[in-house]
Amino acid sequence: MRTLVLNAGYEPLAVVPLRRALVLVLAGKANVVVADEVPVASTRATLPRPAVIVLNRYVRVPFGRAVPVSRRGVLRRDGHRCGYCNRPASTVDHVLPRSRGGRDTWENLVACCLRCNGVKGDRTPEEMGWQLRVRLRAPHGAAWLLRGSEHRSPLWGGYLPELDAA
Repeated sequence: MRTLVLNAGYEPLAVVPLRRALVLVLAGKANVVVADEVPVASTRATLPRPAVIVLNRYVRVPFGRAVPVSRRGVLRRDGHRCGYCNRPASTVDHVLPRSRGGRDTWENLVACCLRCNGVKGDRTPEEMGWQLRVRLRAPHGAAWLLRGSEHRSPLWGGYLPELDAA
């Protein structure tokens, strides 16, 4: 089980394992906001199983953090659909091929199905006569900066509203 950690101002900070969340609560550094129905039992105590915790002290977060490029992130941004034919995608394609100087950036990577990726090969979509069905841009928002937020819990709903829009 994973736990959502909120800053003292209730903005999402991180997603941590249950064990780390329990350590924060037991050390008095965080309070449980939303608990799961099944408690955590030990020989000495029974505690609520935290689904969402809030830190007691505010943690300053650097402004303007960039979302790192990853295969999983590109597939998630494009909804696991091919940017060329809209079928289910399992690979990532460079719009401007790497052999022609294409970089691994949000603006040059698109989710792609195996068929389109093989047919396109070392060409650009313009050379193939294809049009992209998605807008290539870097994702933004707190949900994209949280590690592990793709494995979200229904108990986090009110604390990560932009996850549904992503």
